[in-house]
Amino acid sequence: MEEKKKSGGWCGWFIVLIVVAALGLGIFFSVTRIRRKSDSGAAPVPGPPGAVTKKYADALKIAMQFFDVQKSGKLVNNPISWRGDSALNDGSGARLDLSKGMYDAGDHMKFNFPMAFTATVLSWTILEYGDQMKVVDQLEPAQASLRWITDYLVNSHPTDNVLYIQVGNPEIDHGCWNKPENMTEARPLLQVNTSAPGTEVAAETAAALASASLVFKTVDSTYSSLLLRHARQLFSFADGYRGSYSVSIPEVQTYYNSTGYGDELLWAASWLYHATGEKSYFDYVTGANGDAFANFGSPTWFSWDNKLAGTQVLLSRVSFFGPNDVSNSNSLLKYRQSAEAVMCGLLPKSPTATSSRTDNGLIWVSQWNALQHPVASAFLATIYSDYMLTSRTARISCNGNRFTPSDLRKFSISQVDYVLGKNPMKMSYLVGYGDKYPQFVHHRGASIPADVNPGCRDGFRWLDSDSPNPNIAMGALVGGPFLNESYIDSRNNSMQAEPSTYNSAVIVGLLSSLVTTSSVVQSFS
Repeated sequence: MEEKKKSGGWCGWFIVLIVVAALGLGIFFSVTRIRRKSDSGAAPVPGPPGAVTKKYADALKIAMQFFDVQKSGKLVNNPISWRGDSALNDGSGARLDLSKGMYDAGDHMKFNFPMAFTATVLSWTILEYGDQMKVVDQLEPAQASLRWITDYLVNSHPTDNVLYIQVGNPEIDHGCWNKPENMTEARPLLQVNTSAPGTEVAAETAAALASASLVFKTVDSTYSSLLLRHARQLFSFADGYRGSYSVSIPEVQTYYNSTGYGDELLWAASWLYHATGEKSYFDYVTGANGDAFANFGSPTWFSWDNKLAGTQVLLSRVSFFGPNDVSNSNSLLKYRQSAEAVMCGLLPKSPTATSSRTDNGLIWVSQWNALQHPVASAFLATIYSDYMLTSRTARISCNGNRFTPSDLRKFSISQVDYVLGKNPMKMSYLVGYGDKYPQFVHHRGASIPADVNPGCRDGFRWLDSDSPNPNIAMGALVGGPFLNESYIDSRNNSMQAEPSTYNSAVIVGLLSSLVTTSSVVQSFS
């Protein structure tokens, strides 16, 4: 019995040693694999939306309200107490209902070129960050504001090759200072057609409707199909009858002059590829048209006039997440490399960093509406950062210097924090946010008391008044500082004090991307 006990104990310990050794080897190889992953430098992929950053959530809720301030037409469930129904007869001369849409800025014009850009950026924001917007109850308001514009854009396109691109005459409109509810002046229409083409505005409208079709695909499939049908038709019109609307209609040059239409063609085709999955649109951007218009390797600023940087980032999404038969395309790689050149230009420590900055680090490109470019740039930087995180891409190289997704996000945070008050003026350029923000916003409706109804010329006394606006243009992103980082809070200072609807689109996009942390979806469909 004793011998058997000794023998059994020895075998048992031998087995234990074998198990322990196996476990040790398993742990060793596991740690080795983890170290190899760590050595790659890729940060872990964020899960569902995490903790909310309160200041960005608060700012987002405020920024979203400017879309309601700008709405034209019959207002339903209107949250802005000093706004009412306006422009109900817009389009009636052409037997169209163009009463919806949004006013461009502090005036009462409807300029379709920047308005369509507003819709495209708002769609992109919802598609990338809808889950984050939902966490702070801003997804449904964003969808409603988007639909207010797309309803108008659809009605602006009555036949295949006709698109109405402007409501109102700027000279007449700017000769008045009154509330939109009191307008009695003429509201003429401008259109592009086969005889007077407008490739850039038709293509931007196609991009807006194609991207919005993805937003509403699971919400209202019938409406989504309607948007996509118009997007296809408008792209065919834009591409088939090439010509700048600035040439066809010279009077538009004073306000929203286009510097070229090639970027809009690529932008629209990229959105149609995402909306349809059809290779013909992919071939469009990666073939001869890409060679002609993409300006590969030359970074540009993203704006209502130039969509190249946005196109490069959007097509990088295909490179990161698309099927192998397209993601390995050499032409697609050029778009991604160009997008990375844009990112390298934004990063302050990059050897190719742009010098277009204020002393305190704000991207500064133009003295008129200075904040458009830094906010739009930061929006693209966060999107690209999230593409990298979701795809486990550890870093980008800027002339041999390596930068991580975290570096891009830090840049974006630096820009939005500047906008929200971390600047030499110690003021928020987002109206309604913080303790100090512009009081003399160049905005007619905000400047005139709610209980008075001046005519066209009578209202100019409120433009020249020394009193702050009686109504808050909640969520307006004003033009912003000069290069020396000063700001003159004057209603007559439209260069700095006038907000715009497309400014709202990019600040809503940026805030939505930062309100919490999550990975982006790998497919919009």
